[in-house]
Amino acid sequence: MKTISEHPCFGGVQGYYSHPSKEIGLDMRFAVYAPPQAAKGRVPVLTYLAGLTCTEETFFIKSGAQRVAAELGLMLVAPDTSPRGAGIKGEADSWDFGVGAGFYVDATREPWAKHYRMYSYVTRELPALIAAHFPGDLQRHGIFGHSMGGHGALVSALRNPQTYRSVSAFAPISAPIRCPWGTKALDGYLGSDRAAWREYDATELVAGHHFAGTILIDQGLGDKFLNDQLRPELLEGACRAAGQPLTLRRHAGYDHGYFFISTFMEDHLRHHAAALAA
Repeated sequence: MKTISEHPCFGGVQGYYSHPSKEIGLDMRFAVYAPPQAAKGRVPVLTYLAGLTCTEETFFIKSGAQRVAAELGLMLVAPDTSPRGAGIKGEADSWDFGVGAGFYVDATREPWAKHYRMYSYVTRELPALIAAHFPGDLQRHGIFGHSMGGHGALVSALRNPQTYRSVSAFAPISAPIRCPWGTKALDGYLGSDRAAWREYDATELVAGHHFAGTILIDQGLGDKFLNDQLRPELLEGACRAAGQPLTLRRHAGYDHGYFFISTFMEDHLRHHAAALAA
């Protein structure tokens, strides 16, 4: 593992790092905020998955999360949103597929299958790396994210309830099988078999994968992607039918960006802290 930079922040340390990833087959970058409590022992870990076009830096620069994480003693972890430098023809041609748009799936369709394995990277390799190199307690691990990352967080938690004790999302892609972003990504990474797509769709998964805690989602009603791409009402209906606890909060006027996210960030961190302390 290589340290790129570290910075004092609210009594803790904001760091940026890289490492050679076995799952991805390339170097991956990630960021960690270690709260002041981490200087005395292991602390709960909260992984954040960012959205389309973002990097491991976006969340920490824009969300304002470190102040509250320092108060609550939460370690924050954010990976990059895709492999970089895979050398696949056309991988940087589209903002919603390829570089910056790994969709947190394990690709099975060539030429993506070799390097685009973000699901396994996020749920297996990165947690092991954090446990080995940072004072994070992976027995107290939560996950959350925004948009594409909200989709990744919901899928990761539903498929791995033994790994994650809390989950939340900001404006997630709730039903990727039924939106343009999702169908483009799932077809591109997985091929045309829709049975495989369902393993990466929270609305489909919730019928057979119960999460023990309450899922928290915040959604802005001024979000231009709400009706075509995000479809939270589909997940809401699926949760109701499956008996999955869900708190879906709708906010008039708020859009899809980080002004919205930063407004409700403290609520999400406190949601996770309560679950991880239980």
